[in-house]
Amino acid sequence: MEEIDIKEFLNYLKRFYLAFIIAVFVAVSGVLVYNLGFKKSIYQAKTTIVIAKSNNDNNSTTALNDINASQKLTSTYAEIAKSELVLNRVATSLDLAMDAKELKKNVSVEPVTDTSIISVSVKDADAERSAKIANEIAKMFTREIKKIYKLDNVSQLSVAETPTTPANNTLARDMIFAFMIAVFGTAGLVFLKFYFDDTVKHNDDIEKLFGLSVAGNVMKGGTKAQPLMSELVVERMPKSMVSENIKSLRTNLQFTSVDNNLKTILVTSTNAGEGKSFVSANLAVSFAQADKRVLLVDCDLRKGRVHRLLGLPNRSGFSNLLMDDLSNVRNYICNTAIRNLDVLTCGTYPPNPSELLSSYKNKRLIQILKYEYDIIIFDGAPVGGLADSVILSSLVDKTLIITKDANTAKNDLRRTKDELLKVGARIAGIVFNSVNPSSSKSYYNYYYGEQKA
Repeated sequence: MEEIDIKEFLNYLKRFYLAFIIAVFVAVSGVLVYNLGFKKSIYQAKTTIVIAKSNNDNNSTTALNDINASQKLTSTYAEIAKSELVLNRVATSLDLAMDAKELKKNVSVEPVTDTSIISVSVKDADAERSAKIANEIAKMFTREIKKIYKLDNVSQLSVAETPTTPANNTLARDMIFAFMIAVFGTAGLVFLKFYFDDTVKHNDDIEKLFGLSVAGNVMKGGTKAQPLMSELVVERMPKSMVSENIKSLRTNLQFTSVDNNLKTILVTSTNAGEGKSFVSANLAVSFAQADKRVLLVDCDLRKGRVHRLLGLPNRSGFSNLLMDDLSNVRNYICNTAIRNLDVLTCGTYPPNPSELLSSYKNKRLIQILKYEYDIIIFDGAPVGGLADSVILSSLVDKTLIITKDANTAKNDLRRTKDELLKVGARIAGIVFNSVNPSSSKSYYNYYYGEQKA
């Protein structure tokens, strides 16, 4: 059995605070509505009957002098009190709209331990009727027991009074139970999700699991007070926590190629929607801010969106250039308002992306571009099920794998790594995107705290 990290589970549990609130609200509200609106009030009336020793020593019941015999007989009396003989007479006497079988369901007769007393309790939706039935049972029982056992000393100890409060008023108890069930039920479901969760998280031992390093963590962008107005965070919010994360990633990449001149970087992911284009664009801006002449190339020839991130036209781009004479490369490159940053959009979506990327012409294009720019960042397609980025990874200096925190399955990431390594890709590491700031409070408090000061 896999060892559970309690601290990690508690941090994981915090993510579901809204689920706890909803579960408690629904459970408690449901109990409240049921008890106040739908639950029928049931009243309970009680009386007691005592069976004393007979004054006639010749009576067959002189065995009552013996305590054990008395206890056995008291149990017998209790059965007689709720017998059809007695209950039919009660129903007839009170003119009840029920027979003995129906009445018996609401009658409880129990002998009081170590005594000659039996307790009779009656439940009914009508408080007054419950008391009448209880007293009538005591009356009819007394008559019948005198006939059967010839007992003279049978009497009703306490007269049943009309109850003023329902016997089934369990609202407080039910609300407490509902609260506990909601809390522990939700916690149990979260624990099962946590235990069987096979996704990769930023606090996992990535080196041990995959033999890869973590190149960087990118926090979830924005706060309630300062939401992200653009995905180009490094350009629009240079002092934000996310911008600092991207700059740290830029520094880490430079350190991975101390002995070699790092010029071409492929940014890919395992699945779509993990934030590779977001990281690519902001990393390109970050390098441009460091006085590097940067080209951002959209190599996702299936669903490229770099042009939308930077507000550029996409009438012609990377795919169109590969179908043209490479000497016309400048005609396809777009200048941006960001200093030192140019962009080559994806262009027309071709029917054969993999063939274009594996072509000799593409290899020549990369060499041409390397002479023109200090850094070229390729925003590739997701690796999962596609050969595009796998092909491209063998042509660049470094490859970054973007992983959305707690979103990508470990086996999927492992397959991505294996596919890249098969073609000799030089993986710079994993970048965790959309990391929850609450699980990395040192980042959150430093950057956002500083901005508030």
